[in-house]
Amino acid sequence: MASVSVDKQIGAEQVAAAGLSASFAVAAGPTERLRLLADRFEGAVLTTSFGIEDQLLTHFIFAERLPIEVVTLDTGRLFPSTYQLWQQTEERYGKRIRSFHPEQAGLAAFIADAGINGFYDSRAARTGCCFVRKVEPLGRALAGAPAWVVGLRADQSGQRSTLAPASWDEGHGLIKVAPLFDWTREQVASACESLAVPVNSLHAHGFLSIGCEPCTRAVRPGEPERSGRWWWESDEAKECGLHLDSNGRLVRAKAAA
Repeated sequence: MASVSVDKQIGAEQVAAAGLSASFAVAAGPTERLRLLADRFEGAVLTTSFGIEDQLLTHFIFAERLPIEVVTLDTGRLFPSTYQLWQQTEERYGKRIRSFHPEQAGLAAFIADAGINGFYDSRAARTGCCFVRKVEPLGRALAGAPAWVVGLRADQSGQRSTLAPASWDEGHGLIKVAPLFDWTREQVASACESLAVPVNSLHAHGFLSIGCEPCTRAVRPGEPERSGRWWWESDEAKECGLHLDSNGRLVRAKAAA
């Protein structure tokens, strides 16, 4: 009987995600989508990496005083400019952004085994580093939240091309929403400029997708937007693990799978 109850609960949440997706599809834009989310789910969380999409969503949340918490995962290996932007963002909006850090024992064990830069040596080591520095802290950041706001866009990579506006994230047990799912990078950049949203200075130097400093390079002309992430890996479907299911696929709505 317990499993039947759980299945019914998951089914109800998937229906709720589908309903939110339908509402997002006809909403006027990201601000209206965020309002719809805040009205339906109390305690939603935006995780920001201070990329240009996350900065725009942070602006909408703070400027409109929406009851959505903004948090970040401080891996300890971010660019200096990312930490500077963190400070600029807090000063611009007069808000604190809560940080979550790697669990000390787990990080120490990983470094003792793989070495400080061992993530270059194998895919397993790289994903292990991402797990310790990002995936595990994310679990703590989302604990108890009913909904997770992300800055994903469908046109960022082939892996994300069928991204749903809202989906049931079974791994974290919440609804995951992407208010910018149908926006282009050009739209995001234009909105940030017109709204005077602070952005990472590295964007002006060819860094389109910015993560940890050792794992991010500038994108060359003609390269895909996310090609600067973990560039030494040949697999085109590169993700850190935050947005993947147990089969290594980007988490999306069942209807869009």
